[in-house]
Amino acid sequence: MKTNQFSGVFTALATPMQAGEVAYADLEKLIAHQLAGGIDGLVSVGTTGESPTLDHAEHIEVIRASVKAAAGKVPVYAGTGSNSTTEAVMLTQNADKAGADGFLVVAPYYNKPSQEGLFQHFSKVAECTEKPIILYSIPSRCGIEISVDVTARLYDKYPHVCCMKAAEGSCDKVTEYVRALGPDYAVMSGDDGLTLPFMSAGATGVISVASNLVVAPLVEMVRAANDNDYARARETFLKFYPFFKAIFTEPNPVPIKYALKQAGIISSDEVRLPLSSITAETCAILDPMLAELGLV
Repeated sequence: MKTNQFSGVFTALATPMQAGEVAYADLEKLIAHQLAGGIDGLVSVGTTGESPTLDHAEHIEVIRASVKAAAGKVPVYAGTGSNSTTEAVMLTQNADKAGADGFLVVAPYYNKPSQEGLFQHFSKVAECTEKPIILYSIPSRCGIEISVDVTARLYDKYPHVCCMKAAEGSCDKVTEYVRALGPDYAVMSGDDGLTLPFMSAGATGVISVASNLVVAPLVEMVRAANDNDYARARETFLKFYPFFKAIFTEPNPVPIKYALKQAGIISSDEVRLPLSSITAETCAILDPMLAELGLV
């Protein structure tokens, strides 16, 4: 499967909330902001979308609403990972019916399967759909990483398992993916602050938290890097690097939701427990930065 569709900036969408419920009108506004900025793709109900605290009905309805708001202008990928294989298959099948263009499937968390267990887990998900699957390796949250060997085995057996969201924090790992899997397999950064280093090693873009707010500049940055114009890309990267760091001062998506509210894109920065509201200390970091960058 050709994977040039996995290039550019895909936004890991926040899920706006108000009074304990998903704020669908704000979700539409957020996606309109994405489209106006020229985003390349959207990822609905990943960790940034607070998938751990959405129930199954909300999870699928947010995907359905995101697909509707995107209106076919960009692909919408749905987070359907779980530490239960049965649940991951169920979420993938239901997201498929809701219109998702493909799926983001994180490594199972907490129960820490072996690499063979990972292979069998992802195989079951791959067998329930023909749409593209993005694997997501983030050991800081899951306690395990997806090995290059397992990634290659999956790609060989299931060509639609054709992209890796790499959030191991390692250029070495990105290089290993690129060397082992070849030019038709896509690797995307899972960390805004490592986008350019990862692209220099062969990644083709980023699944971004920052692009919830900063769309056009990041799209242009990644496009420049893919055109090997790293001097131009570096200007944008260095300009926004403090913002990339600041939005992880507290657990994601607390700071980015606050920034979106301050910018007037969503009406509330509410998050669900066990996430808690942003602290005054983080606001004191973000407020002058948002003003300096012209984001509010």
